Amino acid sequence: MVKQDKIMNNDNPVDISSIKHLYPFESRYLEINGLKYHYLDEGEGEPVVMIHGNPTWSFYFRELISDLSSEYRTIAVDHIGCGLSDKPRPDVYDYRLENRVDDIENLIDSLDLKERITLVLHDWGGMIGMAYALRHPEKIARIIITNTAAFFPPSGNKIPFRLWVIRNILPFATIGVLGFNLFAEAASFMCSKKGLKKDVKKGLKIPYNSWKNRIATLKFVQDIPLTEKDPSYSIVKSVEESLHTLSDIPKLICWGMHDFVFDSSYLAEWERRFPNAEVHRFINAGHYVLEDEPDKIVALAKNFLKKHPV
Repeated sequence: MVKQDKIMNNDNPVDISSIKHLYPFESRYLEINGLKYHYLDEGEGEPVVMIHGNPTWSFYFRELISDLSSEYRTIAVDHIGCGLSDKPRPDVYDYRLENRVDDIENLIDSLDLKERITLVLHDWGGMIGMAYALRHPEKIARIIITNTAAFFPPSGNKIPFRLWVIRNILPFATIGVLGFNLFAEAASFMCSKKGLKKDVKKGLKIPYNSWKNRIATLKFVQDIPLTEKDPSYSIVKSVEESLHTLSDIPKLICWGMHDFVFDSSYLAEWERRFPNAEVHRFINAGHYVLEDEPDKIVALAKNFLKKHPV
């Protein structure tokens, strides 16, 4: 366990002192294969595990953590390469979906949780969390789904051109994403319908403060599987084909309707697969639905947790 404002990751300091008023939590670490895996563990009670996507980190869940931790044990991870976790070179850590799921599994095993857990999923967290849930369905009590996928793009959908360029045009990706932080910068403007406050933008981007510290924002995009030759294709295919086995687990879906990646066709696919899910659409929210509608989603989450006791 570590409590400090300046965290060293591969000799690149990430100073979070300027956002402590938004992120007043105690940092904890699990060592996985010599790497520091950062997570938060706030409150007591039934465990609620929050899994972020790209290019966010546990900071994204701060409102849920602050509100739920009075009644629940709230756990939020930072994937390797993200947030306050270590950011190793690709020859040290393989930035693939399988490793992400293994990391979540290692953390949950290390915490030795006695009660079944609730998953809160966003962006890449949907695929990572659902893959974990399919490994351990007996450990899952509820699932909260927000602007994410655990299946290939719905029929007719392609990934947005800007993601295709980052994924496939290596010179542009290297200079644009690693050199100029274009992925995180663009997300801070494009992913919120209502617009982010200056200190929130800073908080979301603060871990990605150097070329070396932006490696995960690039590798997540490059790991998007589109063909059978892609390394993570088989995992996504297996998750997609097995999702129905999680049908009996209560689900809450909160969806920002102004999402340029996970648009309404993704929501429709979730509803098709899980017709009994409780669904709420937010017409004034984007991909960062928790930034646009935090109070409403916190209230819905609290009600959902109480409606489906463990």
